Amino acid sequence: MAEPGLDDKTLGTLVTEVTEKTTLLIHEEIELAKAEVTSKLTKLGIGAGVAGAAGIFLVFSLIYGLISIALAINSTFGTSDWFGFAVVWLGLVILAAIAGLVAYRLFKKASPPVPTMAMDEAKATREAIEEVRR
Repeated sequence: MAEPGLDDKTLGTLVTEVTEKTTLLIHEEIELAKAEVTSKLTKLGIGAGVAGAAGIFLVFSLIYGLISIALAINSTFGTSDWFGFAVVWLGLVILAAIAGLVAYRLFKKASPPVPTMAMDEAKATREAIEEVRR
């Protein structure tokens, strides 16, 4: 006598079992993907927060660095306090002007995108159609 197993199951029962197991597998894969994405987004968010804090610290360190340069100018030349700060301010204005001019030139070079190849091809197609009509 044969053991009850695959021989006793009908084709419909086998298809139903395979379908249920496939559906379960797909749902588990989707849940795993959701968990992975959530984990990665959490790490990305924390990284962005830490990078923001680093940026804030860098801005404040830049301010204190510029103050130190101004005080060093005052100490080196024996001038009043405003002179060193005026020199640093003038240097920052010059750097801002240079950066502004570079940005202006880059923006000026960057014209809006025009699909010239597509336009040329459309003209050639139109001319070919007009020649066929003649």
